[in-house]
Amino acid sequence: MTDIKKGLAGVTVDETAVSKVNPETNSLLYRGYPVQELAATQPFEAVAYLLWNGELPDAAQLAALRQVERQHRALADDVRAAIDLLPTAAHPMDEVRTAVSVIGARETAGIANVMDAVGTPEENLERSIRLWAELPAVVAYGQRRRRGEELIEPRDDLDYAANFLWMTFGEEICTSTGAVAGPDPSTGSGSSAAGSGASASGGTPDPVVVDAFNRSMTLYAEHSFNASTFTARVIASTLSDLYSAVVGAIGALKGPLHGGANEAVLHVFTEIGSAENVGPWLDAALAEKRKIMGFGHRVYKRGDSRVPTMKAALDTLVAHYDRPDVAALYDALEAQFVERKGIYPNLDYPSGPAYDLMGFDTLTFTPLFVAARVTGWTAHIREQQASNALIRPLSAYVGPDERHVEGYIADAADVEAQERAEEAVG
Repeated sequence: MTDIKKGLAGVTVDETAVSKVNPETNSLLYRGYPVQELAATQPFEAVAYLLWNGELPDAAQLAALRQVERQHRALADDVRAAIDLLPTAAHPMDEVRTAVSVIGARETAGIANVMDAVGTPEENLERSIRLWAELPAVVAYGQRRRRGEELIEPRDDLDYAANFLWMTFGEEICTSTGAVAGPDPSTGSGSSAAGSGASASGGTPDPVVVDAFNRSMTLYAEHSFNASTFTARVIASTLSDLYSAVVGAIGALKGPLHGGANEAVLHVFTEIGSAENVGPWLDAALAEKRKIMGFGHRVYKRGDSRVPTMKAALDTLVAHYDRPDVAALYDALEAQFVERKGIYPNLDYPSGPAYDLMGFDTLTFTPLFVAARVTGWTAHIREQQASNALIRPLSAYVGPDERHVEGYIADAADVEAQERAEEAVG
């Protein structure tokens, strides 16, 4: 009998040098470095460099990467036009997926031979950097467009995390003009951003928010052969182009059992309302056998190693915005769920309320995941291309036995194919 591994659980399909979970320390390692150490000490640009190149950059290498990234921050006219064709009611993950398709079509235009679409290692590193650099503008513009607000141009005097926040919120995220307000307790929604386009004013994005956001980007950047990364590697294994692989990964990440979980967590928080409602809400949810998003992970057996770092970032935001009600709800739901089910939170559990406190709309949470994970995806795509084998698993057929269409008469070619010797396996 064929041993079926549903969901490929427990199946090792290839080697990778990009990341792993160390079972002895329960730490997620990027190229050998514990992610909590990277989140505490490194700007996101350095983490991206590490994932692509295998080592942390020195000062000159980091400066060179930042220079290239800042050259490609602006939202290209063709990408903006494509996004504007979509209804504002479209899910922002559809905006991001469309944007990457447009960027890819532009970047690979003129390649006449499909065999050349895969690109060289050098070309794909350049493509990876450009795509990573432009995605914050895509995500930021998507949120502003849904709010009826104007595009905010990037600033070249800010690092990646600070500029991302600037393009999303403008002067409202700057300490010189007043930090962005936390969510309205009565609605659970994030604060509103500036009502019109903003230009570089010299204001400094709130350092507390920048630090928390930078840490979240690092924590979301990579996680071995998760569903979206494996999707990207499958597509890359066909020798398709890097952009097609990323588009496929975005589709996989959209699902609530993967990237969409951080969005689902905020819906749960909104539904519960406050800490005192956790018990009755959880009683009903468990009785209905609902899946409680934000808890459990297939890889970790002692809890997601990224949670303490993201929870610490959430705690700083709770204190910064004076929102003890958020912490109370978070702690109450975690404590009661762990007590009843013995299942611990994953990264999506603290990141959802953290992004909400920063002012991001709930629908923007998963696109933020894309902006971070594109670094890991592209690192894996390049690794797949460097030692490629077409990923083509087998299946166990459970349909009807062979049967024939009444009246069909096999021709000579069919008969010959049925009777020829089986091909030798080289």
